[in-house]
Amino acid sequence: MLKEAFRDLEEKLLDAVRSFYGDRLVSLVLYGSVARGTQRFDSDVDLLVVARPLPDGRMKRIREFDAVEERLEPHIARLRGAGIDTFLSAVIRTPEEVEKGSPLLLDMVEDSRILYDRDGFFSGVLGRLREKLGSLGARRVWRGNAWYWDLKPDYKPGDVIDL
Repeated sequence: MLKEAFRDLEEKLLDAVRSFYGDRLVSLVLYGSVARGTQRFDSDVDLLVVARPLPDGRMKRIREFDAVEERLEPHIARLRGAGIDTFLSAVIRTPEEVEKGSPLLLDMVEDSRILYDRDGFFSGVLGRLREKLGSLGARRVWRGNAWYWDLKPDYKPGDVIDL
């Protein structure tokens, strides 16, 4: 039931994001526990919205995203009534900002699901990052229910790690 509830929310989320951003939308990506399929009843929905143009500044982008959340609020309220206390946690970037890189992308290499990807933009970003990680011999190391990246297991002082 829980996974089905989140799948239904994902479909509604994709519709709402595509409707709001229209031709501005480049990619919509889920990451974190929902993307892994390990969500709980209190899991948030981590998502990356890639669009252009976007307002300058994080708060202006979040305020703009409020329109998506308002559209989904009746559905999220129904989920809360069923004991699923979720909310949306959006990161909103332009394609140029995504291309510059971010530690967040490391988590998306293995734990993301692309819901929308015009012209394969985001799958290309992840593919290039996977190649770089592979050439470094990088690996994700789990410790309990958390992990870290060992980006260059054969690191020597003075080595440069370029992602």
